[in-house]
This record gives sequence, structure tokens and C-alpha cells, in this order.
Amino acid sequence: MEYIAHDADIAPVATLIADPTRAAMLTALLGGRALAAGELARISGVSAATASAHLARLLGGGLVDVVSQGRHRYYRLAGHEVAEVLEVLARMSARRPVRSLRQSRQAKLLEEARTCYDHLAGRAGVSLLDRLKEGGHYAAHDLTETGERLLTRLGVDVPDARRARRRFAPECLDWTERRSHLGGALGAAITTVLLERGWYRRGTTPRAVVLTDEGRRGLAELLPGKELTSHTPVT
Repeated sequence: MEYIAHDADIAPVATLIADPTRAAMLTALLGGRALAAGELARISGVSAATASAHLARLLGGGLVDVVSQGRHRYYRLAGHEVAEVLEVLARMSARRPVRSLRQSRQAKLLEEARTCYDHLAGRAGVSLLDRLKEGGHYAAHDLTETGERLLTRLGVDVPDARRARRRFAPECLDWTERRSHLGGALGAAITTVLLERGWYRRGTTPRAVVLTDEGRRGLAELLPGKELTSHTPVT
């Protein structure tokens, strides 16, 4: 008897991601920022016409959204679910060999501190979760009472994060550190506040973020212990 699968049809989505050009575009958008077609063309190493064709397929497949501002169109991931799929694939995939000093430098920046779509990742993200656990602020994928007070003091709207239509505070296995950082609605809310306060700033390398002097002082006061990044990378 012929077997007919009734589960979700993952083949079309997998096919969209599997193309190297589209994979490069999706990875670039993991930084959480919307990018213009021209910038995505440059990042993926294709012509503007080729980039437009690939972006049309990603739009049709529901993997990206487009935002129009005047005559300009900017592309972004369609949601955190897409980002989660890409992060899982990154953990399962071999790392590309480093072939130049520039690539080595960029890899170090991403390992140090980056955004995993909308939450802090790399050594910085892993250290943040470690310090929340060590201080008794986080346990069993949730904040403790002291943790909620601490993050409220930082400026995080914890009740709003709890109401979000996604998991609240899951641990997300970091693809470079092979240890967990904080994901979900809470991880996103914390990262938004860290960027708004100027404690982290976005670097020139896509997805990389940099701990500022103000952020170093603020985090040392808020979460005493080992520094979230061993140094401030130069971008």
C-alpha cells in the first residue's frame, strides 16, 4: 500500500533555504534589521536582478516580509519562527573555513557578541544567562521573583513579554558556544533595552554588537560577576 504522509509538507520551505544565495540572504537578515535588496545582493555576491528573483521566491514562500518606505523596499525575516529554524540549521551545519584575515576578524566578532534575530547571542549572550542563573534570577525556563524585579529595574517590560505570542524565556543553544543563551520574548525584550540604553551598539559587521563603556559599567552594577564580553571588539 502506498503511504501518503499527512504531516506538514516541509520540502518547499527546505528547498527555499537550501539555495546558497537565498541562504546567505536569510543569514544576513538574522541580525534582526531590515535590509534593502541592493545590500542583500552585495552580501550574497549576485547581481541586483538575480537578488530580486531570489527575494521574490522568499516572499512567496513566506520566509521574508517587505517594508516600503517611500520608493525604497526593505526586507526582513517573516518572524522569530524563521529565525529559530535558521539557528537550528546553523547548529547542525559545519562551519565555513576562514580564508582571510577579514573573515577571521568577522568570525571573532560574531563569536563575541551578536544578535540571534532579536536576542543577544555569542559569548555575551551565554554569559548573561549564566549570571542570571548564578544570581538566582532565572530557573526552569522562567524568571524568579528577584529576576523579575531586577529586569524591571533595567527597564524591561516583563508582563508585556509574558503576553507575547511566543515562548517566554527558553534557553537557546548557541551555535558558536554550544551552550545556551536566553531566547524567546524575554531575551528579545532584554536585548531591545540594552540597545536602547546604548549599553550595546550594532557593529559594522552584520549581526555583530559591541559592548560600550557605559554598558560595561551598567552591567557590572546590575549583574556583578564576570564581564559579559572579555573585551570591546573594534568594528
